[in-house]
Amino acid sequence: MPEKPLLVEPVPALDRLPHYSVGRPPFATDLVLDFNESLAPLPVAGATIDLPKINLYPWTRQLEAQLADRLGIDADRVIVTCGADDALERAVRSVCCPGRRAVMVKPTYGMPWRYAIISGVEITTVEWWGGPFPVDEVCEAAGDDAALLYLVSPNNPTGAVITRDEFTRVVSRLPRTLVLHDQAYREFCDPRFDLTETALGYPNVILVRTFSKAWGGAGLRAGYALGDARAVDWLRRIGQPFPVSRLTLEVLEATVTPEAEPSRERIERIRTQRDTLFETLAGLGAEPLPSEANFVAARFTDASWVRNAMASLGIAIRGFPGRSELNSLLRTTLPGDDGAFQRLEATFRTVLRPEALLFDLDGVIADESVSYRRTIVDTAAAFGLVLNLDDIAAAKAAGDANNDWELTRRLLADAGIDVGLDDVTTRFEAIYQGTDATPGLRRHERLLVEPDLLRALAERIPVAVVTGRPRRDAERFLAENGISDLFQTVVAMEDAPVKPDPAPVRLALERLGLGHAWMVGDTPDDIRSARAAAVLPLGIVAPGDDADLARSALAGAGAARILATVNELLEILP
Repeated sequence: MPEKPLLVEPVPALDRLPHYSVGRPPFATDLVLDFNESLAPLPVAGATIDLPKINLYPWTRQLEAQLADRLGIDADRVIVTCGADDALERAVRSVCCPGRRAVMVKPTYGMPWRYAIISGVEITTVEWWGGPFPVDEVCEAAGDDAALLYLVSPNNPTGAVITRDEFTRVVSRLPRTLVLHDQAYREFCDPRFDLTETALGYPNVILVRTFSKAWGGAGLRAGYALGDARAVDWLRRIGQPFPVSRLTLEVLEATVTPEAEPSRERIERIRTQRDTLFETLAGLGAEPLPSEANFVAARFTDASWVRNAMASLGIAIRGFPGRSELNSLLRTTLPGDDGAFQRLEATFRTVLRPEALLFDLDGVIADESVSYRRTIVDTAAAFGLVLNLDDIAAAKAAGDANNDWELTRRLLADAGIDVGLDDVTTRFEAIYQGTDATPGLRRHERLLVEPDLLRALAERIPVAVVTGRPRRDAERFLAENGISDLFQTVVAMEDAPVKPDPAPVRLALERLGLGHAWMVGDTPDDIRSARAAAVLPLGIVAPGDDADLARSALAGAGAARILATVNELLEILP
């Protein structure tokens, strides 16, 4: 049944607002460093959840009084909200409407911009990437009539900070403007950049804080705002009357005691990691921005590639799709945990400065579509099973198919034909290697990569082969094509469990004496093996494979990029 037309029109501003999205890659990431969350949860020491109270509306006054006591201010100067975003929206809506103006720096946190767009206010931006805050430019943009100035310090996404002197100069020149100061990252900055005491002295300043970052309570969805009681009262009149749940209040009331603070030890570790990551990225050719937050932002020549490559190795970092001014920027949250940070550093080194290049042999360097794959078809036929090359490609794409003898036996078993592996192997080898009476199908193999290209790559970086072929077959193919001398090691079937086990990839690195590498393969097994070994996986479509099926399988397994040809490596290698 066709849907009825929707005759109601949304407000015009919605056309300017994309959906909020960080655009995480489709494959799994287990170290998520793209939301600026704390990887350590809120320490809920002694919290007792009174479940019978969930039938009652949650009043926030007790928590507001606790927060006021911590700050030495009256409770009517504090409002608890549904995350810091709720406080930001209330503040924007309290002074912004059509016919008024708001001023924001660029780049900055995106949600207040969205709230301002919906309010119908005119927005003026002033560029600030770091260094001295542009006091004069901001004040000139605000003039005498700006309703709102939004500032976040440390800034998101850059990590830049406003000094106390700069803040005072701005606020004192804009007495008719509501200055909305977002303090989401204040716990991570040097104490001299904490503007709380100064800001609370001005009646036109609202401070916004969160329990999501240093406190480790992002899932609670709780924040709060501070300021002059008259301005805070505006915020109370806007938004929901019961902004947080009873469970959230119970946890925070038990946790935010007078003596409680976010873990100073963890914050110090994050600050140390921040400095270390800055130096690491600078040394790897990126352009990191000085930061006082719990993250480091950096510019990259190809930010999209770096982000996808990090994700392929299980680490999610933040890109900014749809924001053209941030196309080259990536933001990485510091994990705080030492083991996670070591992995983060190592992964950046793998992506940005590989020490070796590993190649699968079949489908990448050797065209085996009319040798090994044809042998599978003919071996199956010898035992009464009719297959074609598309069947083999589909089996390879499904994964766990790196041993062709075992794959052939499994395909026979799936068809109800019970043949032992030894019998399958004997028939397979006779067809592939040949007999006195019949030439083997191996004679049809050809080199897929020009020797000069392989030589050019080998001159830039150590190269190796990691293959599921028996050693005799692998070394013979390399020798017959005159490229044996280019590879510093060959890991073959006899040396380690076959892919997708990471063992053969790790063995190649061990033999090379290196720790950071890229690997090119044509099957999901290659991709999974490389990922498990912390080697950057690159896919390529083997000759004869259905391109769409192969690309889908490689991408689904987590390939950082699917190469058109091996030649592309010359362009993307650092």
